Amino acid sequence: MANHRDSLLQLTYIRTVTLFGQGLAVLFALYGLKADLNVWLIGLSLLFLALLNLMTYSRLHSPWPVTEPEFFSQLLAEMVLYAAVLYQMGGATNPFIFLLLIPLIIAAATLSRVYVWCVSVTVVVIYSLLLSHYQPLVVFSDNHQHRIMALFDLHVFGMWLNFLLTVLVVTYFIVRMRLAMQAQQQELEMERERRIQDQQLLSLATMAAGTAHELGTPLSTMSVLLQELQHEHAANPELQEDLQLLQQQSEICSQRLQQLTQSVQQEQASSLCMPVTDLVSEVLEQWSLQRPELSHMRYSVIGQAPAPQLRCTVSLKQSLLNLLNNAADANSEGIDVSLDWTEQYCLLQIHDQGSGISLEQSQYLGKPFITTKGKGLGIGLFLTATTLARHDGDVRLYNHPRGGTLTEVTLPVKADA
Repeated sequence: MANHRDSLLQLTYIRTVTLFGQGLAVLFALYGLKADLNVWLIGLSLLFLALLNLMTYSRLHSPWPVTEPEFFSQLLAEMVLYAAVLYQMGGATNPFIFLLLIPLIIAAATLSRVYVWCVSVTVVVIYSLLLSHYQPLVVFSDNHQHRIMALFDLHVFGMWLNFLLTVLVVTYFIVRMRLAMQAQQQELEMERERRIQDQQLLSLATMAAGTAHELGTPLSTMSVLLQELQHEHAANPELQEDLQLLQQQSEICSQRLQQLTQSVQQEQASSLCMPVTDLVSEVLEQWSLQRPELSHMRYSVIGQAPAPQLRCTVSLKQSLLNLLNNAADANSEGIDVSLDWTEQYCLLQIHDQGSGISLEQSQYLGKPFITTKGKGLGIGLFLTATTLARHDGDVRLYNHPRGGTLTEVTLPVKADA
């Protein structure tokens, strides 16, 4: 679907240039060629064209959408006013007769086939009428025959000038219209992708809600059994340590299920602003509790104080946890985490020592239900990318030159934070 509002705005610019050119042409015909013109009729036609341009420009400031029939009527009115001016200035003998092609070119670039054919027929009819019905610029008599060749040369020069102006108009304005339509098409494609993504998220949310409801009972049973085992084997310190670890992991699972069942309104209400260093430290602390087998994890802060403030939500923390868990699943030893920032954005880098990403896997990263591991559901990176996109950030994965995978998370620093 063409953006007729933007096309109509471009049409007002073309009319402004045409009015200026026609005004100069009239002055040249009056004082250069000493032509006997009906200045009042020509001026009235140019005035109507100027008024149409002003009304169109004012109409564009209204909230009403510009429909295809309205845009067609604008082109039709423009062709009629062009014909009225050309009728008073030589008709088809005027080298600027090719101005009639501009509405046709615009129609071909923006309107549907039926309207384009209507514009084409109208242009042909107007041109045909102007071949025989017009007011000549110069009326020749016997003593003016010596000026024929000079006027012919002037006519050829006028045709060249008109051709040059037509090329400039087509190159500049028509290309701008085409780029505007392409940009609108890209926006429609992006909106379509977002709707598909929202549908996928809704399906995942429905599945997650059902899973959370079903997992609550076995987790409660596990917690009760672990407490009984702790009482029965109180004299075994090694077993007590393992049972405490299992109890701790069970509580973490229960807390995550409770957070999963929170509504979106509760999450937005609980969001707060905090320094990015505190956010990453809190996520790393929670991650170390979830992954007690981690070893040789190095965390470094590169940015200079003070750290920028970010809006922190539960979903954002979970996204960072998903990326850290992916790095730990690749290789739990030798994980490097670094944090840097500028005035515009924050950059979190996670480097693991895993096997890296193959070319085939890189084509499907971020798609739902696609996993590069032997286990997992393949939704972690998809949810992470979606959440970061809602925070105006993004995530990218690369093969590190020293081996493994480098995960980069970029989050913008917002002034309202």
